[in-house]
Amino acid sequence: MLKQKAVSGKSSRLLRSTPFRLALAFGLLFILAFLVAGIITYQLLKRDLAQALDDSVRETYSVVASTYSPADIEDLVAAVAAYARLNNAEDSIFLLSGDKGKRLAGNVSPFAAQDGLSTIESGDIGQKGDDRIRILAGTVGGNRLIVGESFAETEDLERIALMSFGWATGGIVLLACGGGAFLAARAQRRLDGIERAMSDVSAGDLARRIPLEGNGDDIDVVAAHMNQALDRLSALVEGMRQVSADIAHDLKTPLNRLKMTVEQAIEQGGRGEDVRPLLIDAREESDRINATFEALLRISQIEAGARKARFRPVDISDIMASVAEIYCGVAEDNGQSLDFAARPASPCMVNGDRELLTQLFVNLVENAINHCPPTTRITLALQAGDDGFAAGISDDGPGIPEAERELVFRRLYRLDKSRTTSGSGLGLSLVKAIADLHAARITLTDRHPGLGVTLVFPAQQG
Repeated sequence: MLKQKAVSGKSSRLLRSTPFRLALAFGLLFILAFLVAGIITYQLLKRDLAQALDDSVRETYSVVASTYSPADIEDLVAAVAAYARLNNAEDSIFLLSGDKGKRLAGNVSPFAAQDGLSTIESGDIGQKGDDRIRILAGTVGGNRLIVGESFAETEDLERIALMSFGWATGGIVLLACGGGAFLAARAQRRLDGIERAMSDVSAGDLARRIPLEGNGDDIDVVAAHMNQALDRLSALVEGMRQVSADIAHDLKTPLNRLKMTVEQAIEQGGRGEDVRPLLIDAREESDRINATFEALLRISQIEAGARKARFRPVDISDIMASVAEIYCGVAEDNGQSLDFAARPASPCMVNGDRELLTQLFVNLVENAINHCPPTTRITLALQAGDDGFAAGISDDGPGIPEAERELVFRRLYRLDKSRTTSGSGLGLSLVKAIADLHAARITLTDRHPGLGVTLVFPAQQG
């Protein structure tokens, strides 16, 4: 009983589905077009058969009449008699009568007929049945000549054509309905897969994806884009979870430290001691916390694409040169070296926000300077390729373990060994956000020793 209800509900749903209605509509249009074409073809065939019958009657009449010679009717009588003997009166009629209506030759009794082509019934000439006969009547040498052929053969051909058309119509209807139902059910099954996947996602299963057929049709294209959107949604939700956890973990310590500093200031103030150093520490701690939240907010704004309105053609080579010039002295003060080793002679134009791209390279250079020991060599390089420009920043420092190369782009994530250094763990997260905004691919590689960061920017279009 439950199975019958399930089948009935599934059938009812299929009947109400858009694919089924579209298939039904196209099927009906196809059947209608076939019917119109068939009716037109049948009418043309019917007309051609009627014309062929008229031509045959005229030709036979002409042949018989041509046997007549003036003052010699014997040949005409013989010709009519010969045709009458060779043809059944039910199929063809021949009649030659004198001026007084007396039959001279033929296979039917004399009857009245108008000159020219006309159609009579078999009963009009005393024959059984209701067959129609096409006749041609005229006067030859003062005698009445009538030649006719039955519609039986023509009607048989019309009947065969009509039956063939009927069977073809039935086959077309079955094919259209069956094929339409099959295609509709197939499309509906794929739409049901999309619906189930989206329902699971709505229920919290962000790992659910829409199955693809792999044939590249419209539904596959839409499903692929929806899967990409789900990937993005899953990444954003996971990022929010990670950020929430990291904020709770990483900001708990500075907030507690700020609280302890304020409480210590209150106690010392109550004893009349100088609390200005403690207040200065509290202010610096609050500034660091505010800077962390401002960086998080900026990353969110960049990921939302709000800065795309400021995109302009910019020379990425000029930006890297400016950053290298500014931080060259900083690296030297830290006992390191920084140089822009290789770059194309011509400008490397990309569509982007100059301020954000400058921030990107500043963060990468500062990250190398802050987390590499003295004597480290930091190198910037830029190469032009077929699909854009590859910007690289490399060093010969300690590098990043392979297991953590993807994790460093997470917000507030810091390597264990860098917990003793200053920073909020948002520098590379900001780099990743800016790179994604500019459709740039970013990869981290091991240089044995050291770390290599490569960003591939698409060239400016147009």
